[in-house]
Amino acid sequence: MQIDLSQVSLVVATVVAVVDVVIRVVALAVVPRERRPSSAMAWLLLVFFVPSLGVIAFLLIGNPKLPRHRREKQREMNQLIEEAVRASHVADVVAHPWPPWVEGVTALNHRLGAMPLLPGNDAHIIACYEDQVPELAAALDRAQRYVHVEFYIFSCDDATRPFFDAMEKAVARGVEVRVLLDHIGTWRYPGYRQTLAELDRIGARWRLMLPVQPLKGRYQRPDLRNHRKLVVVDGVEAYVGSLNLIDRTYNKRAAIKRGLLWEDLLVRLHGPVVHEVDALFVTDWYSETDEIVAPAADPLPQPVEEKGLHCQVVPSGPGFEGENNLKFFNSLIYGAQRRLSITSPYFVPDESLLTAVTTAAERGVEVELFVGEIGDQVLVFHAQRSYYETLLRAGVRIWLYPPPYILHAKHMSVDEEIAVVGSSNLDIRSFELDLELTLLVLGRQFARELRDVEDDYRAKSRELTLEDWSRRGFWRRTVDDLARLTSAVQ
Repeated sequence: MQIDLSQVSLVVATVVAVVDVVIRVVALAVVPRERRPSSAMAWLLLVFFVPSLGVIAFLLIGNPKLPRHRREKQREMNQLIEEAVRASHVADVVAHPWPPWVEGVTALNHRLGAMPLLPGNDAHIIACYEDQVPELAAALDRAQRYVHVEFYIFSCDDATRPFFDAMEKAVARGVEVRVLLDHIGTWRYPGYRQTLAELDRIGARWRLMLPVQPLKGRYQRPDLRNHRKLVVVDGVEAYVGSLNLIDRTYNKRAAIKRGLLWEDLLVRLHGPVVHEVDALFVTDWYSETDEIVAPAADPLPQPVEEKGLHCQVVPSGPGFEGENNLKFFNSLIYGAQRRLSITSPYFVPDESLLTAVTTAAERGVEVELFVGEIGDQVLVFHAQRSYYETLLRAGVRIWLYPPPYILHAKHMSVDEEIAVVGSSNLDIRSFELDLELTLLVLGRQFARELRDVEDDYRAKSRELTLEDWSRRGFWRRTVDDLARLTSAVQ
């Protein structure tokens, strides 16, 4: 029997056309569901213009939430945290000198993240990398009961060797050492297998966070990552900030060749807030192991009365129903009355944050933004640059931190007594896709420390003016604007 190729071609063309229409109709119904308009539009454009690529990409990374069972674990831990702090003294914000609107911000954080504002804390900044790893190693040397370690990037190399040696000594004297490291975050860097082998050798208990191991039955959206950085020792001292535990060059060949160095911030904590940092580790450990470790039920550490800083941990990420950190940042920015200083290596705001920042500048707040003059992630760096003109026209002062440094610190100061430090960038990825730890500190003492850091940045940086920025070429502007489109595909 002779096959009529023209009829076959007609049938194939008809099937392809029908499938194409079905894909578009289904996309219109599915993609916008519970998604911000800019993100939905970006996904729809991708599906409509490149259907095959768009459908595959959406199936792989289209769901910005963790699997349901992990979100249920987060809710369980939130309830345990609420029970643990219910009997503790929650700070009375009204009785202190900061503005009345701060009370609403801390109440928002408590409602979204389950952790209240706690008084009686001490916080101190360690700004130099040369001091940060030795500081952490010395803290581990003081451990008597347990050590909790959690990093997005965790690598055993020459620079971090003192930390691994301190873990080994702690294990040898009977201290329980638990380590969480992000799977993809750490796997991308040299020495991954050697790091795991070293953890086994020294006897630390470790788990991968958000592992992407489909052959082992462990899989979720591969770009949902745990971006937190923390260390807790015996429930009495903790460290948080932007520091990943890796050599300052990130052991990248290209970075080493260019002489690049990452600039980070680490904060040491004492007082009741240590319990909140520890509760975040315990939550993540439970999510990965189904084991609730005993420190979750420990009594709150005694207040550090002579310091009296009020602190609150703000957890966020795809395990929560809302964008905790975005709502927190927007609330602080709208509350600023005199001065607002923002440091973020990846400043790719959504519409609400961009409006908050520009509105603050336009109503007379002195707003400044510290960013790196160079970046380590091409698309994000160019997307960030696409916002500079809007910011400059609104009156925001932009300071470019010079090479060879990659400014990786993430912090914000508001007026004279409000400070924020942590792991969260001001970009859509940190708002929607990454598990983050942000710390709110109320008190002039710590705010002055952070101001000193900002003053140091300013002294080293070059101010970007609207006149200078307007002279950039057509192709640079085009690349920036095209990169900006990719930021909404979440």
